[in-house]
Amino acid sequence: MSRIAFYSGSFDPMTNGHIDVLVHGAALCDRMVVGVGVNPNKVGLFTVEERLAMIREAAEALVRAEGCELEAIAFSGLAIEAAKAAGATIIVRGLRDSTDFDYEMQMAGMNGAMAPELRTVFLPASSPVRPITATLVRQIASMGGDVTSFAPANVVAALKAKFEPK
Repeated sequence: MSRIAFYSGSFDPMTNGHIDVLVHGAALCDRMVVGVGVNPNKVGLFTVEERLAMIREAAEALVRAEGCELEAIAFSGLAIEAAKAAGATIIVRGLRDSTDFDYEMQMAGMNGAMAPELRTVFLPASSPVRPITATLVRQIASMGGDVTSFAPANVVAALKAKFEPK
């Protein structure tokens, strides 16, 4: 039986923090499904298709190096329903600080009540990536700042293309 994990988020854009969680999570499973949540009431910087492509390009080789297969999918609705549809038994969540911990504990409790067959695994962010958030990366890039140490190279290039003067 293979272990399938589900890691969800908006990934708008994917950051080195997301990569950190993916690589550590990949060591725990045979297949890692990254679910990009689609919220029709929220317009992202990147389209869902762009985010899926960036995730695959940035993470596939790194996840494979851990002996794990990567799949990136879009979903709408509850993450637990998408996780179950993907065959996952593990939900992977990254923690940067106590604020993340408090929020993620609430989510894990609610998810556990709705889908007890799914187990949530918390992975602490490595020290160098703890302060990174997608929101900050977007803000820095939008103001012409250098985000090369905060996001994978393909994401940095996509951010530059989005924000370069036309």
